[in-house]
Amino acid sequence: MVGQDVTSHPRGERFRTTEWSLVVAAGSSQDPQSGQALERLCTIYWYPVYGFVRAYGHDASAAQDLTQEFFTKLIENRSIGTASRERGRFRSFLLASVKNFLANQRDHDRAAKRGGGHALLPLDLQSGEIRFSRELVDKRTPDKAFEKRWALALLERTLERLREETGRREDPERFALLSRFLTDDSPETSYRQVAGELGSTESAVKAAVHRMRKRFGQLLREEVGRTVDDPGRVDEEIRYLFAALDGP
Repeated sequence: MVGQDVTSHPRGERFRTTEWSLVVAAGSSQDPQSGQALERLCTIYWYPVYGFVRAYGHDASAAQDLTQEFFTKLIENRSIGTASRERGRFRSFLLASVKNFLANQRDHDRAAKRGGGHALLPLDLQSGEIRFSRELVDKRTPDKAFEKRWALALLERTLERLREETGRREDPERFALLSRFLTDDSPETSYRQVAGELGSTESAVKAAVHRMRKRFGQLLREEVGRTVDDPGRVDEEIRYLFAALDGP
């Protein structure tokens, strides 16, 4: 599992100011950098919120409107200063915020009000509904399902970055074959089979996977680091997220 490699890091490792720490530091001010950072985080991690809204009992159409409205208000109102208990992790803040939003939501014509005349975030809400329909067999509570979706969103974002980075050196087919081993020690395809498809040796494939896992772990730490306000929370957050993937 890649989770075995991502919690260790070199002594003295430094983190740049993260998106979430920048947002928290700015509070409710109109700092342009903070606003851009919050919008970026929302654009990447919107799907756990959509899944939570659906689990809350709203149909697909209402959930799409509510999700877009929630993020529009979140970015425009900049209510970060009111979320002191959840400030440490963007994940916790987002879950508390959407719960509050849904609890206070009044009946109105959401479709007519969608976006309130403001620019909408580029959220692929149609694909979100497709993903949600595939998860209906998941019996987790809405809160637990949110945590799992959050963890999966982080892994997907990390894999996307690794694919973009590796794509400059390797062909897409090679990456697709090797990436099967990133988070699964026992994939259906063996190292020997992949070596045969690549015209390589089993040992060479194992070495390439080892390098890919190491870089994946580094990128995962960076992505998690962007969603917490303190670099000291990264290891704890990674452990929590892997537990959310495996838990009931």
